[in-house]
Amino acid sequence: MALTVTDPRPIERAEEILTPKALAFVEELHRRFAGTRSELLAARAAKREEVASTGRLDFLPETQDIRDGDWKVAEAPAALQDRRVEMTGPASPAKMAINALNSGAKVWLADLEDASTPTWANVVDAILNLRDAAQGTLSYTSPEGKEYRLRTDAPLAVVVARPRGWHMDERHLLIDGEPTVGALVDFGLHFFHVAKQLLLNGQGPYYYLPKMESHLEARLWNEIFVFAQDYLGIPQGSVRATMLIETIPAAFEMDEFLYELRDHASGLNAGRWDYLFSIVKYFRDAGESFILPDRASVVMTAPFMRAYTELLVKTCHKRGAFAMGGMAAVIPNRREPEVTAQAFEKVRADKTREANDGFDGSWVAHPDLVSTCREVFDAVLGDRPNQLDKQRPEVSVTAEQLLDISSAGGHVTEAGLRLNLYVAVAYTAVWLSGSGAVAIHNLMEDAATAEISRSQVWQQIRNKSVLADTGNTVTRELVTRILGEETDRLRSEVDAETFEKFYVPASRLIADICLSEDYTDFLTTPAYELV
Repeated sequence: MALTVTDPRPIERAEEILTPKALAFVEELHRRFAGTRSELLAARAAKREEVASTGRLDFLPETQDIRDGDWKVAEAPAALQDRRVEMTGPASPAKMAINALNSGAKVWLADLEDASTPTWANVVDAILNLRDAAQGTLSYTSPEGKEYRLRTDAPLAVVVARPRGWHMDERHLLIDGEPTVGALVDFGLHFFHVAKQLLLNGQGPYYYLPKMESHLEARLWNEIFVFAQDYLGIPQGSVRATMLIETIPAAFEMDEFLYELRDHASGLNAGRWDYLFSIVKYFRDAGESFILPDRASVVMTAPFMRAYTELLVKTCHKRGAFAMGGMAAVIPNRREPEVTAQAFEKVRADKTREANDGFDGSWVAHPDLVSTCREVFDAVLGDRPNQLDKQRPEVSVTAEQLLDISSAGGHVTEAGLRLNLYVAVAYTAVWLSGSGAVAIHNLMEDAATAEISRSQVWQQIRNKSVLADTGNTVTRELVTRILGEETDRLRSEVDAETFEKFYVPASRLIADICLSEDYTDFLTTPAYELV
């Protein structure tokens, strides 16, 4: 059997993306690399079991020579030298893509991963929008007649696309009757349709690579990039990739990640929620010392988070790679100007810390935050495009510091448990409706927020955590009751049809994965079966 498209026309103009040549490229990628991807996912599970039995992670002894070596990644192309502000958001619908490109940010992280529900329509529309953007033809007219066009009075943001993580399948493209690898579909369609055009534009095919847990996964991406560039006949090194250090094992392999992709690497990014989610996932059954306090109380200045971010800056700059800061997820609320002003000041303080620590830029989730982030980095960078020269030789980080979870301080509370369950259901419901970027309590949330929320609940049940504000022990019965109450609260916030269609199955899914004896590695995997 060959490749099968279950729905060849999920949107208008889909045939421009799902061309025979593009699909042949995706099929070739899958046949060459899907087997290695499956082996690497199995290796993840084996390593997690090993770490769970010891409660211990460490830097790899077999790669000591890489960490000690005097090597650098390839110099960044001109289009990626200045990344002081990066706008994040989905590439579908077109309106959001245009707003991101026009935002004034230096870079747009065009997200096909955590900020996008991978419905087939969303996947194909995102690639179509990115293809049109590369060609300069992207536009949109709303039902009310409002027109959205790419600006011509200032530079557009440089596109860095983020494909899905290795764990996700794509069930709408089948090879020999089996689902394809979501990451290869996203990368393959995007690369095939835009790589040459972007090079003509003076840029290139640039990517963010999410959720990797081993440098061997980075090596696989490097092999894919080498093959893809040869396939299209474009120069080796045209691809540039920034890797997200958003899993706890990846924090111990930053040098190795950059080394594996050194001809194609441009930097590393320090996440937050996904990193904390990974800590809970990895050490979920390792006892009290690995239980995080309420999610909202874990700040980037906690010692174990400082160790992670400072090691990232030092590692990147030693290797000539950019260090990218985390997300500012605030959404301005014009009905509450005082609340918005306070939130913006927190963002300013957070970005100031990053800039002073040596980060070369940072993420924002709303166009109104671009100027705040830019002002902070302008004050530190001045006329320089980045601060690769800030080497941080004084930083020395140990495995014990990276794993000192108790340094977060804080408590587990019923208020935090309620918030986790509320957010997990609210986010999942909107995700099921087809939108992966969700506004909740004046914050733009993506899948990482729901992942850390539901993972904390599972861990607290497993460890019989005692809630500091009520004295209650977290049990399945308590979680079931509070989940019901928070679901009822959400019922009052949306219309009845929406509630029944999306919130009821979302609440059921959150109950299943929080109350299960077995831990679910990714919320989006069972959720994908419901869209």
